[in-house]
Amino acid sequence: MRRIRIQLRAELMLLARNGEQLLLTLIIPILLLGFFGSVDVLPSADMEPIQIQFLTPGVLAIAIMSSSMVSLGIATGFERSYLVLKRLGATPLTRSELVIAKILSVFTVQLIQAIILLSLGLALGWQPGGSTWPLAIVVVLFGTSAFAGIGLILAGQLRAEINLAAQNGLYLVLLLLGGMVIPRDSLPDFLSNAVQGLPSTALADLLRSTLNGDNAGLVVPCAVLAAWGIIAPAIAARRFRWS
Repeated sequence: MRRIRIQLRAELMLLARNGEQLLLTLIIPILLLGFFGSVDVLPSADMEPIQIQFLTPGVLAIAIMSSSMVSLGIATGFERSYLVLKRLGATPLTRSELVIAKILSVFTVQLIQAIILLSLGLALGWQPGGSTWPLAIVVVLFGTSAFAGIGLILAGQLRAEINLAAQNGLYLVLLLLGGMVIPRDSLPDFLSNAVQGLPSTALADLLRSTLNGDNAGLVVPCAVLAAWGIIAPAIAARRFRWS
């Protein structure tokens, strides 16, 4: 635990000094929620404007994916390229401890993200429902674990430049198909059913259910997100290469 705690502190200090990562993980989601929550631009499946009830949990899901997968994955890929991780590999820190420390650093950032985005959502008219916010915290934790695992799998296997392109490409696909800002009902039926297995879809659905107070149909997205949240980090820890 001591090695994880030391590495966690180092990860948070590096993140605080990286303006590009802060832009991706915090400022962009705030701009998305502020803009789309203030204007009627995106139509829902029944051609009515998307309401803030749909948008607030969806943008929070985007923020989680951005910080967990893209920001963490790209930064880790360049750390491998610059041989930073190779030096860490010569210390007593294990691959599993490195993965855990990185996931915990992202989760810490996401607590700040959630406070800011949910506060902005409230200001724009979002109305939370029910008393399932403790479950929402568990959802965020599993979502963080899932996307961080995916990001670290790519970062631990690919060259930095290829990893950069892969992270951004995967991010775009999951953003468009995951029902975060575009309702899944607007997709063709076969595609709408297929994307239920994506971690982005499960995360967005669960955040809307837990934050808006609609607890129906949680079994499938819970199973999907739990599977991704357990399997992806395990693969990352096993397959991660220091250099």
